[in-house]
Amino acid sequence: MALGHGKRTQITVAAGDISAWTKNSEFTRGADKHDTTGYGADDHTFGGDGLRTGEFVCDGLYDGTAGTGTRAILEPLVGTVVTVTRKPEGTGSGKPLQTFQAFVDEYKETNPVADYIKWAAKMTVSGLVAKTTQS
Repeated sequence: MALGHGKRTQITVAAGDISAWTKNSEFTRGADKHDTTGYGADDHTFGGDGLRTGEFVCDGLYDGTAGTGTRAILEPLVGTVVTVTRKPEGTGSGKPLQTFQAFVDEYKETNPVADYIKWAAKMTVSGLVAKTTQS
């Protein structure tokens, strides 16, 4: 069994590397399903061959550095489609690489009274997810 540690994950959104501030990320793939149930059936049946869907969410510690922090990188992208590069096992020859276009649905900041400021972003995959290995 080849286990991988999440601390090596690298994420770039629209050429901005947000890895240093990201504490969690989640990449989800799904697909449309079609109800093929006909009259007289007691149970549903389903068919595939539908369109795939995808969502990418990430969050972490806020960095307000002008020009390079999380707010500067992510907030202006809301409502646009950008390139996302995800290296779930970090950088290295033969390790997986995912590249996809994503619509940036939202960027959120949370300001708890007794903790550091946090940020979160939600994106919808737009089109094909290119899965390759790094050279």
